Amino acid sequence: MHIIHTAVELRQRLKNQSNIAFVPTMGNLHAGHIHLVEIAKQHSSCVVVSIFVNPLQFAANEDLASYPRTLAADCEKLKAAGATLVFAPSVAEMYPDFDGVNLNQTMTISPPPMADILCGASRPGHFSGVATIVMKLFNMVMPQLAIFGQKDFQQLLIIRQLVQQFNMPIKVIGVATVRESNGLAMSSRNGYLSAQQRQQASLLHEVLQNTVAKIQSQPHNLPLNFQQLEQATTDSLTSHGWAVDYVAIKSALTLAPVSDTDTDLVILAAAKLGNTRLIDNIEFLLNKYTTN
Repeated sequence: MHIIHTAVELRQRLKNQSNIAFVPTMGNLHAGHIHLVEIAKQHSSCVVVSIFVNPLQFAANEDLASYPRTLAADCEKLKAAGATLVFAPSVAEMYPDFDGVNLNQTMTISPPPMADILCGASRPGHFSGVATIVMKLFNMVMPQLAIFGQKDFQQLLIIRQLVQQFNMPIKVIGVATVRESNGLAMSSRNGYLSAQQRQQASLLHEVLQNTVAKIQSQPHNLPLNFQQLEQATTDSLTSHGWAVDYVAIKSALTLAPVSDTDTDLVILAAAKLGNTRLIDNIEFLLNKYTTN
């Protein structure tokens, strides 16, 4: 496995590769990341993993400085998983006008309107930062396949639109969320949780499952009030000490409000347990029903 830090060497190493599967990460890898690598290996013999904590997607009050950086351990995991190449660039490599303090990235990607809701509403500029760095990485790696986890569901849809609207010859593959034994979605930020909080955090997935069960058990000839269901889910989390950012039931294809003809739905949530912000979602299918 090669570990590369510059775009020049990256392109040199990959110039004769015709089928590259790419897994972009911010490092501090867990079993969920390794599963993405395993999926990538099913599609290609050349698997490239990037490790880069992207400053452009962090707001001033977020955890950029404290975000775990574990490159050596990450590379050992990726070597064991059979990755072909790790691209671990510096900030200066990814942002050529970086002066040591400011990125000076004056050209950025403007994401679609779906980036302004949910996580985008509470993290202004976040998805512009994500889309910009993904575009940079795609330009450097030039993959035919890109593998992303579905835990960041909103991000996945935005990246799909990025690829579609910029006519990029890349197939984006979404991979189901890998979970702890108690149902907690695996995340690098889980490391911020105490042992007790880690057990409490399983409630996030549990209440989403309960809400999905309520929706699917509703007779199809009766209206569904999604606002009431969202509020009830929020109240359940709040009563257990969570600070809820949002709970939302949306079209799984567009993140638009649910219409009478939608059958592919997703319930998404973001909430803080202590100081740690966690996200989760569940996709589910319905037959035709009536909204209210």
